[in-house]
Amino acid sequence: MKLVVIGCNPADRWARAGHYYAGRTNVFWPLLYDSGILPESLPYTDDKRLIEFGIGLTDLVKRATRDIGELDRQEIAEGRILLAQKLEEYAPRVVAFNGKDTYEKFAQRPCKLGLQTGKLYGARVFVLPATGIQASKNRGIRLRYFRQLAHVLRSLPG
Repeated sequence: MKLVVIGCNPADRWARAGHYYAGRTNVFWPLLYDSGILPESLPYTDDKRLIEFGIGLTDLVKRATRDIGELDRQEIAEGRILLAQKLEEYAPRVVAFNGKDTYEKFAQRPCKLGLQTGKLYGARVFVLPATGIQASKNRGIRLRYFRQLAHVLRSLPG
């Protein structure tokens, strides 16, 4: 697996739709294509096709909420353990956290956006700006970080 993108937890409406980053206005899918991470534009309804491109999607916590503030400490701690097990099992070459909050909840330390210095289970770690509901603002900034991630992926050997 080339890349795993990790969100914090599903939004209620994404869970109801049964797809990651669902909705016409979600910028996640256009950013994957516009940045060059994906060679073709995919609608959220084709999220299962990402595996064809060596990309997986998961969440730190699987419970859907309206806001990440609804998650309690225990859920996050359990999610950290389950996510670590997934990363060991699937051994992606790059792990991208969708949002600083997501990475900081996982790593339990502050970070800056972009490529991190350390590795996680052998994978390079990249922190993207969140692509949630407020993400329609500042699309250019998000695209810049998605393009940096695409560069990291292209620079992988083999």
